[in-house]
Amino acid sequence: MKKVLVFGTFDGLHPGHLSFLKQAKKYGDYLVVVVAKNKTVKKVKHHFPIRDEIERAKALRDCKLANEVKVGCPGNPFKIIQEIKPDVICLGYDQKSFTENLPAKLKEMGVKTKVYRLKPYKPEKYHSSLINKKSF
Repeated sequence: MKKVLVFGTFDGLHPGHLSFLKQAKKYGDYLVVVVAKNKTVKKVKHHFPIRDEIERAKALRDCKLANEVKVGCPGNPFKIIQEIKPDVICLGYDQKSFTENLPAKLKEMGVKTKVYRLKPYKPEKYHSSLINKKSF
């Protein structure tokens, strides 16, 4: 079984997210989605998500594209990678947090994982920062 890991905030599941998940599924047999903890989102994006981590994880489970949905580990984003031991990590086209030097970090951790950056789906329309601004 080939395990694929994706991670992100997923604050308001939209067609861009669904495209991302569908693209990631093509890289393996088992898709694990890690939802960022509220505190991690605050640290990375400088604001809390609109929906809390439990709501965001539930929305991902409800969409039925992932085989497994987990909430991330605070303080150490790489801990969950060691735990899951994915064959593949798929990154969003605009994902920057914790991705710098990711292949080197994986090698250092002794995890043999391929990393792919996926294509955007209508980013001018489907991007959480744009969609969430409209909801206020």
